[in-house]
Amino acid sequence: MWTAAGSLAAWLWLLLGQGFFWRTDVRLPPRRDPEVWPSVCVVVPARDEAAVLPASLPSLLTQDYPGPAEVFLVDDGSTDGTGELAHELARRHGGLPLTVASPGEPPAGWTGKLWAVRQGIGLARARDPEYLLLTDADIAHAPDSLRRLVAAARAGGFDVVSQMARLRVESLWERLVVPAFVYFFAQLYPFRWIGRRKGRTAAAAGGCVLLRTEAAERARIPDAIRHAVIDDVALARAVKGSGGHIWLGLADRVDSIRPYPRLHDLWRMVSRSAYAQLRHNPLLLLGTVAGLALVYLVPPVTVVVGAAAGSAAAGVVGALAWLVMTGTYVPMLRYYRQPLWLAPLLPFTAFLYLLMTVDSAVQHYRGRGAAWKGRTYARPDTRPDAVVGDET
Repeated sequence: MWTAAGSLAAWLWLLLGQGFFWRTDVRLPPRRDPEVWPSVCVVVPARDEAAVLPASLPSLLTQDYPGPAEVFLVDDGSTDGTGELAHELARRHGGLPLTVASPGEPPAGWTGKLWAVRQGIGLARARDPEYLLLTDADIAHAPDSLRRLVAAARAGGFDVVSQMARLRVESLWERLVVPAFVYFFAQLYPFRWIGRRKGRTAAAAGGCVLLRTEAAERARIPDAIRHAVIDDVALARAVKGSGGHIWLGLADRVDSIRPYPRLHDLWRMVSRSAYAQLRHNPLLLLGTVAGLALVYLVPPVTVVVGAAAGSAAAGVVGALAWLVMTGTYVPMLRYYRQPLWLAPLLPFTAFLYLLMTVDSAVQHYRGRGAAWKGRTYARPDTRPDAVVGDET
């Protein structure tokens, strides 16, 4: 009974006191075009992305942007012909100028993606752009995406405008896991808190980050975060810690096209960085496991145990906590256009995330760390000097 009451109290706090994280209405404001459109350079790190590039790169090259813009794709040691394909797509579709660079293997102390981003930003600086759009090779943009991002940055005075791309949701496992991934992220980093100038919460979504060049230089991006496995959150903290103003919201017309059809694929996506999020701290891991159990697993368990033991009070309190949990998940399912019967299954999905987090720690202590596309970062750096700014 007391455990169920604790879970209900936690859910009432999350419902009302955690920045209304469960609402999905933090979107780009209506566009207000600036009088003069600033110059933008788009930087795309790409490693073995030939499968998705035909759907993503043309969406960047054909952007309907009134100002000067150019695309820099950095081929990060691909073995599938990513660089050659990028040239072919540029010849076929035309549009914005495209430069393809191959910087070679990253030096010690750098993650591969951030080394590629560094090379792309270095090339872009020769054009002296006012903004940099950092976007992943598996992200497809609507034709007006860049225009809307720049307009929002100018109108709001933001140094970072980032959109959480709508992830692919087609397979059964994607339906169960993907909306919850964004839901949990918003719970950890409430979007409304991120936009506060004096707030401590900072986060971005690495698939789509418009970054003011001056702010990048002031925050020493990407050098200051070169060790970061969770590079988007590290970038936002660095910019905010150096006095920048950031914004993060859900996207309407920016989509991730990378498929995660099997549970194994989703498991790998989450587990490769989950323990890094906890700063490789065993105590934080224990606290996270206990918190996930109390908040997500206790409600259905007390309903079942209360019914079996004849404890109606415990069952009712557990059911109320489960009901609040289910209600907070409904807006995210609607955003992803998924059936609402998935909402009561959130405890099952949370249990999967609990196991993924534990597995992430196990892989870390086995020396495998954050493995991705042939590279393994056995001990990703999460030292305080690797990130400028405050923790959430």
